[in-house]
Amino acid sequence: MYKWVIIGVLALALTGTAFWGYNERQEKNDIKIQAENNYQRSFHELTYRIDTLHDKIGATLAMNSRDSLSPQLAEIWRLSSEAHTDVGQLPLALLPFEKTEKFLTNIGDFTYKTAVRDLDKEPLSDEEMQRLEKLHDNAGQIKDELRNVQNTVLGDNLHWTDVELALSDDEPDHSDNTIISSFQTVEDTSGGFSDEKEFNSGALPASNEEHKFEGVTGKRINQKQAKTVAAKAFDLNTISGIEGGKSGKGSDVPLYSLSYQKDGESGYADISQKGGHVLTLMMQREREEPKLGLHDAQQKAQDFLEEQKLTDMEMVQSSQYDSVGIFFFVPVQNDVRIYADIVQVKVALDNGDILGYNARDYFMNHHERDIQKPKLTEEQATEKLNQNVKVQETHLALIENDTHEETLVYEIMGTRNDDDTYRIYVNADTGKEEEIEKQTTTEARFLQST
Repeated sequence: MYKWVIIGVLALALTGTAFWGYNERQEKNDIKIQAENNYQRSFHELTYRIDTLHDKIGATLAMNSRDSLSPQLAEIWRLSSEAHTDVGQLPLALLPFEKTEKFLTNIGDFTYKTAVRDLDKEPLSDEEMQRLEKLHDNAGQIKDELRNVQNTVLGDNLHWTDVELALSDDEPDHSDNTIISSFQTVEDTSGGFSDEKEFNSGALPASNEEHKFEGVTGKRINQKQAKTVAAKAFDLNTISGIEGGKSGKGSDVPLYSLSYQKDGESGYADISQKGGHVLTLMMQREREEPKLGLHDAQQKAQDFLEEQKLTDMEMVQSSQYDSVGIFFFVPVQNDVRIYADIVQVKVALDNGDILGYNARDYFMNHHERDIQKPKLTEEQATEKLNQNVKVQETHLALIENDTHEETLVYEIMGTRNDDDTYRIYVNADTGKEEEIEKQTTTEARFLQST
């Protein structure tokens, strides 16, 4: 009998050890998934910000108003600061990446010092405009390289945690790791234009902007419910194959970061834990020749917004890149466009699939505004424009000024010499030109036909 007691005790001990081992493996796996989600999000945000940085520098080069230059340069500085932070959150500590970081520092330092000086007394010199031109070209090259990395990561379902493990090895050669070798290409590209002397680089000031996500409302959802939301956004019939987990403590809003890969397609989505809102969505697949025009694609984008319960949205800008239509929507309150709550939707022009969606600004800022009546009439606002600008259409809008205060403006679409099209924002109370954006040929043609 004593023998059976010993056997029973040993069996219980073995079971307990196995259970403990399972729990420890599960805990390690959960930590790994959480780390992977955080790395993925930081990388995709870095790619998005470099893309936006390139566009903003391009818009700055098209400006001829000193009043508009300072806030635009301040915005470029903010984006470079945030991109710098994104780089710091990737597992690249053991990978030489200082040239790319130096390039971001150069952009931030140059634009910050230029934005805070009095441009009426000390306007941009020809040399500084040439630097901006060079920064624009350089940012475009880095943007293209990061897009290549992004396509590889999504297309091949690569993991950032593998990068972390590879870099912690003693082996000096990591050429077999696709992400590491791809980022080395980005670093080599940056090395060609991170000359400290040229940009007189100094310390990069930190951004103090806080993100409160006022529009994230509703009850908390669990991971299975989040996968159901993601499956619908991915246009899947099942949650099977969708992987991911909760975001880490450092996230600015609690999320479920989810992804899937199937039959040559891959997708990535951030779902808020509170309310189950889709904040971002990215899809990757091979695309065929375009069959849809921008008007039809816009309707697909609007239908998707309605599925996400984003109502009273108005399309304000569109463009076409390869076989993808890119649309920007803003909510409208009392006939006023709210630009702080902007949403981006990307639509495949071969079959109308949703390939991208970014509503972070919407959920970060959306709330009911107390909008006062403008002091200037529409006619008075248009009289402030250059006499060579021919007005096409006008709307009231709420935009952020250089101090991040929401300002009521007249948004004026106009052409110059019947060729170049500009979107001009004139303060609805003072008549000051707050901002000007030159539209691309595709944007201008589409907007004039709507």
